[in-house]
Amino acid sequence: MPEEVQRWSTPPATVITGATGWLGSALIEHLLASERKGLRALLRDGEDASRLEERGVEVVKGDISDKRSVVRLFDGIPSGADVIHTAGVIHPKSLSEFTKVNANGTRYIVEVAQSASIRRMVHVSSNSPFGTNPVESETFRNQEPYNPYLGYGASKMQGELAVLDGVDAGLDAVIVRPPWFYGPYQPARQTTFFTMVRTGKFPMFGGGTQRRSMVYVENLIQGVIAAELTIGVSGRGYWIADERPYEVREIVETVRRALTDEGYEVTGKPRSLPVIIANIAEAADRTLQRLGQYQQQVHVLGEMGHTIACEISAAKAELGYEPEFELYGGMRRSIAWCREQGIEL
Repeated sequence: MPEEVQRWSTPPATVITGATGWLGSALIEHLLASERKGLRALLRDGEDASRLEERGVEVVKGDISDKRSVVRLFDGIPSGADVIHTAGVIHPKSLSEFTKVNANGTRYIVEVAQSASIRRMVHVSSNSPFGTNPVESETFRNQEPYNPYLGYGASKMQGELAVLDGVDAGLDAVIVRPPWFYGPYQPARQTTFFTMVRTGKFPMFGGGTQRRSMVYVENLIQGVIAAELTIGVSGRGYWIADERPYEVREIVETVRRALTDEGYEVTGKPRSLPVIIANIAEAADRTLQRLGQYQQQVHVLGEMGHTIACEISAAKAELGYEPEFELYGGMRRSIAWCREQGIEL
């Protein structure tokens, strides 16, 4: 850790949104393993709270897009608590969910946190408010203007702006911006990715030379906690990713090697398609979203034709962030977790 990085002690309580999501689940497991006390989590109505409650996590039921739920979430929270806001919608059933959750929900968290004597808010954003790299050889740093990629990017940008408005009003808050992440507690879409790579059906475009930053979930958790506890960085935003970006073809080759080394049968050959197919998918995605519709497969296909690469020097220098896991090791751990959970790849 750089000598100038100073850290607070852990807070008396930590409020976590998105507690049953990919990052939220992994984060709570990490905090419990490190004996963090005073965890309070927001779960939607109908979600099973028993596993968390049995382990000492206080559960509040509600919806982040309902301000009354957010008020209940913070009710009685001790002074000096932290909030880690991981909740978000990436692939919605309806485009309106982007605004309701990613923009309005974040605004509600900010507004209530301001009146709750919160010590630090960490907002988990995304690469999407900054879009894709205009030139494949370029890498996002920390100076880029907003250039949101379609509806998701616009909603996450609005979430960031709500946080920055809160900072202007006196809230202590930090934004972390993870790219595509991988690791335990993965959703079905990541399982589909593994299956497509294993069977040679995952499409690459133009030889797969596009670069993609990725972040193993434990690296991301390290970055989130560093953003929570580092003194003097309020109002800052940080890219949190693995040490370097990877070309898409390297990602595919590495996953196939990790699958083989974990004992899975890997078939077929990675296929490269003309970039124009990704361009057509992106155009279709833009048209669908203008019409108020969202189709996940079309969206992902269009985005895969782009480079989305960032560098992490600011997080390393100012937060003391040092990613522990690289692609091969992280993917092997991810695949092993799937086997332990009985998830077919």
